Amino acid sequence: MEDELWELIEPLLPPWPRKAPDPRPVDDRRCLQGILYVLYNDVSWQLLPLELGFGSGQTCWRRLGRWHEAGVFETLHGIRLAELHAADALDWTRACVDASHIRAKERGRGDRPVTGRPREDGQ
Repeated sequence: MEDELWELIEPLLPPWPRKAPDPRPVDDRRCLQGILYVLYNDVSWQLLPLELGFGSGQTCWRRLGRWHEAGVFETLHGIRLAELHAADALDWTRACVDASHIRAKERGRGDRPVTGRPREDGQ
């Protein structure tokens, strides 16, 4: 991982919990590299090789969960998006609407069932 990217990510990481043993068993940067290794190589957490020095797959998985809960990746995404926008490096002409951001309409009492089959009362 490039130093420039790490310098952007490191301040976003939550502090180590007080109740957790000190020092951290695996450095945050090495753990992030383990997470990226698993995602890039599409291997299961259990298959993360210990000899790479990233810690165990379980350690990386737990750290990923902590960081996700703290909003690290969402914040990082926003920062990078703002940087790209400021540099006029985004091509919005090819942008499309993603339905995952559209809220589903709630069913009212008189609406048809989700399956599309008529109700028993004939409506």
